[in-house]
Amino acid sequence: LNEASLESGGPDNIAVTVEKPTLETSNIMMKHKDIHLIAATGGPGVVTAVLSSGKRGIGAGAGNPPALVDDTADIRKAAQDIVNGCTFDNNLPCIAEKEVVAVSSVVDELMHYMLTENDCYLASKEEQDKLVETVLAGGKLNRKCVGRDARTLLSMIGVQAPANTRCIIFEGPKEHPLITTELMMPILGIVRAKDFDDAVEQAVWLEHGNRHSAHIHSKNIDNITKYAKAIDTAILVKMARPILHLDLVEKVTVHSQLQAVQEKVLQVQAHSPREDAA
Repeated sequence: LNEASLESGGPDNIAVTVEKPTLETSNIMMKHKDIHLIAATGGPGVVTAVLSSGKRGIGAGAGNPPALVDDTADIRKAAQDIVNGCTFDNNLPCIAEKEVVAVSSVVDELMHYMLTENDCYLASKEEQDKLVETVLAGGKLNRKCVGRDARTLLSMIGVQAPANTRCIIFEGPKEHPLITTELMMPILGIVRAKDFDDAVEQAVWLEHGNRHSAHIHSKNIDNITKYAKAIDTAILVKMARPILHLDLVEKVTVHSQLQAVQEKVLQVQAHSPREDAA
């Protein structure tokens, strides 16, 4: 990053780090008089420290974003978008789909397109149990599994999956450990709901009140509105992949920064002495 900055004419050391980062070193930096904006992600400890620092803070904590699919959605597109979102960077982004809640009438079709057109692997009950034992060893998230690709995860339980395998899917209840836990892996549990209201209720439960992110695939504006109000997350992505939202935010941010720089330049020029002034 620093090399790219220098090559572009920017400053050196645009990104730095301490040798042994701790909450103590973070507190020192956060309380420094020259630090005005803090961005942090991690556990509740560091996020709480940022938000109570007295400085402007951007904190990102836990999330378990559900993707809801109703019977008005373009099911083929929903399958593609959800798998693409779930598998991007092996599901590390905190806004990516962690589980799916779909109305019963579309579950089979949704899973069909995931399996036949989006390189998913359907895990059996036995394989699900082995995955639970592996990725949630001792009831805790196994950090050695976080961010691993689907084939690697399957190889850990003795399954040699096809080379093109991108995502592990299965159908299960919302209480399933691989569904209710934020895994940050391309493992996608699918929960069947009897109708839209039931889907909303289950999705809200799965989000755990984090108010982080959620997704919906629906062409019914009333359904989208009802879901948005019920789940009340900071980010709601409708009928698209979450990474597209991040790309939009980045472009808007960069555009705003460029505008601010241009305005500053104009202000400086307006207040600078004219070259022909006496």
